[in-house]
Amino acid sequence: MSRHSSATLDRPRAIPSTPAAGLMWGLVGVAAFSFTVPFTRVTVGGLSPLFIGSGRAVVAAVLAALALALTRQRLPRGRQWMRLAVVGGGVVVGFPLLTSFALTTTPASHAAVVIALLPAATAAMAVLRGHERPPALFWVVSAFGAVAAMAFASAQGGGVGHLQWSDLLLFGAVVAAAIGYAEGGLLARELGAWQTVSWALVVCSPLMLALTAVAVGSQPPSGTPVQWAAFAYLGVVSMFLGFFAWYHGLGIGPMAQVSQVQLVQPVLSILWAGLLLGEHLTRATVFGGLIVILCAGAAVRVRLERRA
Repeated sequence: MSRHSSATLDRPRAIPSTPAAGLMWGLVGVAAFSFTVPFTRVTVGGLSPLFIGSGRAVVAAVLAALALALTRQRLPRGRQWMRLAVVGGGVVVGFPLLTSFALTTTPASHAAVVIALLPAATAAMAVLRGHERPPALFWVVSAFGAVAAMAFASAQGGGVGHLQWSDLLLFGAVVAAAIGYAEGGLLARELGAWQTVSWALVVCSPLMLALTAVAVGSQPPSGTPVQWAAFAYLGVVSMFLGFFAWYHGLGIGPMAQVSQVQLVQPVLSILWAGLLLGEHLTRATVFGGLIVILCAGAAVRVRLERRA
């Protein structure tokens, strides 16, 4: 496919290229992603975390391969394959598996507060990967947000300094996703936004298929219709269709404004945890989430203002 036709696919002519349209598509993507943590919590009630983390990637990889084939996208070249492996290692392998195992023992609302660090972590990884020199304030608010998230997790786990294994898994998931997002943002300039995610899914598909087979062999999946519906959402929407809306919004722009919409995601995830799962939202959860989100927003804004 030619570069012109690929660009046309990223931005259909029927969609007006206005700031309002960019924000709308960004919100659609964020809304889709906001159900990921609560629905993962639903699925771990009957399906193994290994099957959830790997199986959803296999479902998304099949859809990605079809999309790439039908639109006749050119193959990545040279070092792009290694960079796609980095992207996939973060957002296809690391984040889904780590969050699936973490959510077997921790509430979705608790996980949403810790994962609220992701925008700030992504900004930090982008700074390091792009060799940027942000002001000291960027690192101050990023560090404060990380400390706030760790303090919240410790307090919820039995007191200061008592982090649970699930919290360590969640922090690991944040780091993995941040690395994948930062590298994916750079690679998207060469391959295209949704194409980068799709190729990352395809690159990781052999590994995820093998892990799915291991999961099925050790514990045959047996879930309720609700749990299977949540699993289908994770594979089709969270790991595939949501990226189309998100990257389409970023493509319309303005990117600086649309990217900050991601700060709404943890708020929605905490809300869904209360409404859909019936989790009790304590003052500590609300207050801790607010602090982490504000710090993440400040870090992202400081970086964007410096780049501008």
